[in-house]
Amino acid sequence: MIITIIKRFLEWMTVKEKLHNINAEPPLVKERDLWWVSFGENIGSEINGKSKLFSRPGIIIKKLSRGFYLVAPTTSQKKEGSWYVPIRQEGREIVIGLHQVRTIDYRRLSSRLGVVDEEDFKRIKEAFWKLYK
Repeated sequence: MIITIIKRFLEWMTVKEKLHNINAEPPLVKERDLWWVSFGENIGSEINGKSKLFSRPGIIIKKLSRGFYLVAPTTSQKKEGSWYVPIRQEGREIVIGLHQVRTIDYRRLSSRLGVVDEEDFKRIKEAFWKLYK
């Protein structure tokens, strides 16, 4: 069975240009926050965003400056491995993909979804340090 994946690079470039041209102050962002993040249309096994904004939920792992953050994307797919951390968020299980961690500018954030529980965030950070030390 052959699965054809159609990449939406040109559409993403249009969205990316609009995001780049946003002229607003960075939102109030804290570690543990869960936001809709425009991750974009990416290459190979890099995680893509979905919808017209090419977004998916991402957790703020570290605030690096007022408008620049270290984030990890989430998925609702069950995943196994040391780079995945399952957590519960508002009664649903989501999985943090630590192998896809990246830095982003505030203009990729669209709306705040909530805050990750302190215990879950502690497990995420411990898994992150174990993976990247």
